[in-house]
Amino acid sequence: MKRTTLSLIAGATALAAVTGFAALTAPDGTAAPEAKATTRLPVERAGLVCPVPSTSEVAETLYTSYTPTGTGTGTGTGAGSAAGKAEPPTALLRTAAGATPSGGTGKTGKTPKAAKAPATVTAPGKPVTAEADGASVPALTGSATGALAPGWTVQQTTVVPAGGARGLLGLGCGVPDTDFWFPAASTAKDRQDYVHLTNPDDTAAVADIELYGPEGLLKSQFTEGIPVPARSTVPVLLSTLTSEAGRKDVTVHVTTRSGRVGAAVAAADDKLGSDWIAPAADPASSAVLPGIPADATSVRLVAFAPGEEDADLKVQLVTASGTIVPAGADSLHVKSGMTAAADLPDLTRGAVGSLLLTPSDPKKPTPVVAALQVVRGKGANTEIAFIPATAAVSARATVADNRAKGSTLSLTAPGAEARVKVTASAGSAGGTPVSRTVTVKAGTTTVLTDLVPGGLKGSYALTVEPLSGGKVHAARTLALPEDGVPMFTVQTFVDDRGTVEVPSAHQDLGVLD
Repeated sequence: MKRTTLSLIAGATALAAVTGFAALTAPDGTAAPEAKATTRLPVERAGLVCPVPSTSEVAETLYTSYTPTGTGTGTGTGAGSAAGKAEPPTALLRTAAGATPSGGTGKTGKTPKAAKAPATVTAPGKPVTAEADGASVPALTGSATGALAPGWTVQQTTVVPAGGARGLLGLGCGVPDTDFWFPAASTAKDRQDYVHLTNPDDTAAVADIELYGPEGLLKSQFTEGIPVPARSTVPVLLSTLTSEAGRKDVTVHVTTRSGRVGAAVAAADDKLGSDWIAPAADPASSAVLPGIPADATSVRLVAFAPGEEDADLKVQLVTASGTIVPAGADSLHVKSGMTAAADLPDLTRGAVGSLLLTPSDPKKPTPVVAALQVVRGKGANTEIAFIPATAAVSARATVADNRAKGSTLSLTAPGAEARVKVTASAGSAGGTPVSRTVTVKAGTTTVLTDLVPGGLKGSYALTVEPLSGGKVHAARTLALPEDGVPMFTVQTFVDDRGTVEVPSAHQDLGVLD
């Protein structure tokens, strides 16, 4: 899942073809030497999609576009280089043709008014921002090429100060794909959850949506064969898809039968606030949900077992001092094909932590998908956010749009001790980047709040790169309180896939003589 659209160097393909031919034509009848282990090269093209940020007239949206510096970002020449055309590198978002649904059926309506020109990156290492306010801001699609492609990321941050969608909504614009899981969605009366499907390509896509509640697959209508026109977006209200509305805990599964889409769920609670639900990591027998805020007043775990076996999960909290079992919530049973949920009261007890799910019986691993619904504040002054299970950062990952006093970085090493390099980029309006090597002890969560660019002006990006040791999972919390409401959003770090493996030929082509 989360496959990036890649345009590889044409020579790599040619080498692979030559290698295969040589292996089949060794003159002495013996097997020719095997190819070397694959080589990692920087991607030459990356694509992203950003959904419609809000339907509120008072919404204020900031886009932050960024490509990190480092390995693989200095030599790309653009998507046309393989054909001999020297194209300058670009990283640009464009307006997607609008598609307004009717009753959640995917039928399209009028094209929304174009927004202010989105942010365009011109060089690695410096974030670029752009503002777009109101309800007419469209979905965006875009691509980065050449030196700007490896690690390109766009953060979409929206503040809605009032109304039913009040809150701080944050989302890393997604990579188009064919398969997405969203635990922690809802069709309850006090929730308005829309799944946004955005097609970045020149041909139409067709998507299917499945909804799973505590008793299994929900009876649905209008969920199969949803058309998503080329370079267009379709938001679908989940409660309109089923006659079994009113379900508090729902897992959404989005697949495409043709084409690919970007997908995200916009969740708005009448009492708690609103935020985006980003796709969860692929089904796995273990899951890490990093970055639960220290002052969370409510944490609800939602999990789903997509296979044929039930899952029995051990629930643990990974803290700064070690891994502990939450009182009264040490396990969760998830029936096959059903959504299970559990409230975790007083979970963090004043310290940032990460949730770790593992098989209760290591001999019986069962894949699950999971997410957390997290609430900060009390009474009328509450705000909601969601933390999906996230894979470990394998090479590099970035979250943009961090603020000097509002950002908290959580690094979790659920297994062995790990060393990572964390870089705070230059600011969007000025500042000097800084880096720090951080050691995360085994079974702990390390929190950083003070890694800020020197002389910062504007916002900045945080990049995490593993150096040695065990696996590391990361999340960033952005807190922007307003009028007594503790507005916040949490984004997990998803590996940027800035490089790709290609085969490398090494045998003597003289064997063909």
